[in-house]
Amino acid sequence: MASSIPSSIGNFCNLQYLDLSSNNLNGSLPDIINGTETCNSKSPLPNLRELQLENNQLMGKFPNWLGGLKNLEKLDLFDNHLQGSIPSSIGNFCNLQYLNLGHNNLNGSLPDIINGTETCNSKSPLPNLRELYLEKNQLMRKWPNWLGDLKNLEDLYLSHNQLQGSIPNLIGNLSNLYSLDFNSNQLSGTLTEQHFWKLSNLEYLYIDSNSFRLDVSSNWTPPFQLRTLSMGSCHIGPAFPAWLQSQKNFQYLDLSNASISSRIPNWFWNISSNLQYLILSHNQLQGQLPNSNMVEFLPSLNFLSFSGNGITGTIPDSIGHLTFLEVIDFSSNNLAGNIPSTINNYSGLIVLDLGNNNLSGMIPKSLGQLQLLKSLHLNHNKLSGELPSSLRNLIGLDFLDISYNNLSGQILAWIGTTFPNLVILNLRSNMFSGRLPSLLSNLSSLHVLDLAQNNLRGEIPVTLVELKAMAQDHNMSISAWYGNQISSKYEERLIVITKGLTLEYSRTLSLVVSIDLSDNNLSRKFPEGITKLFGLVFLNLSMNHITGRIPKSISKLGQLSSLDLSNNKLFGSIPSSMSLLSFLGYLNLSNNNFSDKIPFIGQMSTFTKSSFTGNPNLCGTPLVIKCQDEGTDKRQSDDEDKNDGSFVDQWFYLSIGLGFAVGLLVPYFVLAMRRSWCDAYFDLVDKIMKWLLFRKRVTYAKNHAQRK
Repeated sequence: MASSIPSSIGNFCNLQYLDLSSNNLNGSLPDIINGTETCNSKSPLPNLRELQLENNQLMGKFPNWLGGLKNLEKLDLFDNHLQGSIPSSIGNFCNLQYLNLGHNNLNGSLPDIINGTETCNSKSPLPNLRELYLEKNQLMRKWPNWLGDLKNLEDLYLSHNQLQGSIPNLIGNLSNLYSLDFNSNQLSGTLTEQHFWKLSNLEYLYIDSNSFRLDVSSNWTPPFQLRTLSMGSCHIGPAFPAWLQSQKNFQYLDLSNASISSRIPNWFWNISSNLQYLILSHNQLQGQLPNSNMVEFLPSLNFLSFSGNGITGTIPDSIGHLTFLEVIDFSSNNLAGNIPSTINNYSGLIVLDLGNNNLSGMIPKSLGQLQLLKSLHLNHNKLSGELPSSLRNLIGLDFLDISYNNLSGQILAWIGTTFPNLVILNLRSNMFSGRLPSLLSNLSSLHVLDLAQNNLRGEIPVTLVELKAMAQDHNMSISAWYGNQISSKYEERLIVITKGLTLEYSRTLSLVVSIDLSDNNLSRKFPEGITKLFGLVFLNLSMNHITGRIPKSISKLGQLSSLDLSNNKLFGSIPSSMSLLSFLGYLNLSNNNFSDKIPFIGQMSTFTKSSFTGNPNLCGTPLVIKCQDEGTDKRQSDDEDKNDGSFVDQWFYLSIGLGFAVGLLVPYFVLAMRRSWCDAYFDLVDKIMKWLLFRKRVTYAKNHAQRK
């Protein structure tokens, strides 16, 4: 139903329930609706108790007549396009129990004061309100005090706005509060025990992605038992929060980036048998993972992240008994030893990230039993040996990053036939040898192919042109989330060496389309077919033995941002078509055998000489070496200018002489032809001369008289 709401809706005098949700309603809510006369009432829709308009496309401001719906108990405008500020008249909803304005475009500040204390015969506004949802708007400025007066409030959601300032202590008076969510704002200040002192019914607390500092005593025992606590990016440390020991019902715990720098206490592992999501990443946690059977303490765990800490020791075999785990992220720690073979017990594992540690030994064959695995990161370790053939069982793999290890052997052809969904293949900086298998072209979803810094030889397969995802101008988005709920997020990360820099991509990973085969022993001609991969953003073939010319068709790579072909054996002219690569921001063609003049036009004119040095036969701007034809052209131009100047000078003087002669001769011939004209002319001259002589005598006489 694609339409707007008519003002005649106010004529439904006895209407109690109106549900128009999940339609295609558009336009603004009417500024005025009928009904005050029809219904013999001071307000329209006098009996309306529930108004549900969620999941539509309504826009415009919050109309005043909504504040006149005195008997309204439920108002749901979730997921529309409403704009403007929230009026203070919302306090007139004396009977309102449920108010949902989330996922709109409401802006401005929450009203400092709202009506209702007189209208509702109550000491506080909205005396019956139990649920208030204002998340994902653009609300700004400070947290208003009246929120702390909503005595019956059970659920308060203000996340993903732009609220600023501190939270008043009054929020601690909301004794019925069950869920409190104001994550992802710009709130700051200190949270003390006063902010929580009466919140005995609180079970869900989301205050992450703000700048709070928690200041409670070391022996504080909270009045609540939380199921969910999300305090990421809040300053909780440096000590591990002892008050967590009193919490026995945790299902979700996120203390990431919380400035905790102590050891993990032993009691923590027995914190809750119901814990499903445990995220302690990006702190400075010390110590080791427990050697005891973790399944006794955390039998329900399915998301475990300790990334970005200082955890030492080995990965205990007992971790393999946590059979419900879907995500393990131990990246960026100081873990050593082998990858435990018991890891094959994770039949439901989706993500395994052990990158940036000191793990050694071989990749266990048991990894091949993780048939639901989508993301495998073993990069930046000390792993050795060959890739186990059992990995070909991981047919659902999307991300494979085993870069920066000591792995050897050949890149087997089954990689191209086994992983139809592979998006990232990063084997960089190992000791792989042999030829590139042509079957890599079967990786039709591939966005990133990084095989740099190995010992690969032979030619670049012409079949690379069949990498379909790279041939698209607009690439598919790469999912960076895993788990059954959005709260259990795992964010993919990838290190890309490009433009002479080391860049880390995470949320913008879908923008990366890259081939890096640099620093190998690849040879033969430049693969012209690669110019058909129209979506390429980064291309690096440097430090090989590639010969041939750069094809003119390279201009088809319209998305190319970085091109490095340095330190090869390429020759011939640099094609002028490269000037059409308007997005090209980095170019390195140094140390090849290019010749002739640099096409210093268009985008090519933005690069300095460092992009072209080491090519002895290359000349022209921006190099100091001038091309021979440039010198010849300059001399010819100078000679032409000199000849042109001499020619102009000759004509200049000739024209002056002709003009002087014409000025004298023309009057002479004219006067000589007619005697009467001649007499008249000289009579006029005589009169003028006589008049001038007379004026001179008069002037002389006056001056002489004045001297006397």
